[in-house]
Amino acid sequence: MALYLAKRPMLVDYAYRMLGSREVAEEVVQEAFIRFVPPFPAESEKLPSASYLFRIVHNLALDIIRREKIECTQIGDDAPFWTRPQDEPSPEEALLHCEKVRRTIEMMAQLPEDQRTALQMHRFGNYTLEQIGVHLDVSVSTAHRLVRSALASLAMQLDSEDL
Repeated sequence: MALYLAKRPMLVDYAYRMLGSREVAEEVVQEAFIRFVPPFPAESEKLPSASYLFRIVHNLALDIIRREKIECTQIGDDAPFWTRPQDEPSPEEALLHCEKVRRTIEMMAQLPEDQRTALQMHRFGNYTLEQIGVHLDVSVSTAHRLVRSALASLAMQLDSEDL
């Protein structure tokens, strides 16, 4: 026990250099103490040396490092996007986004009715160009032209406002 108490600060520093976390280093040193001291020591039994205590700390720290490496490789980039932490937009970014959405809605309201209907059906209703053509009583190519011209008009207006 006296050896452990004397070497404890050095052991924590040693584990901290390996692990990069003071809290984890403290846990490793405590675990090392449990493994170092037998539960019922006999009076004639001699405790191992300080180098043995350092070896226990070293091995426990390596175990943690290996476990973290395995966990990182198992998660990897195969995880779906919704499991990864997402960056929260700042209040200013959220406000700008809402303002752009509001302006886009206003711009859509100013489009000719057939373009607006074709755009809404295609982008928000997931209708095919054939279905849009039937609804508006136009050909598929005209439905495509209506959607394309509406998108181009909105894009040009949004780009001119960003300048």
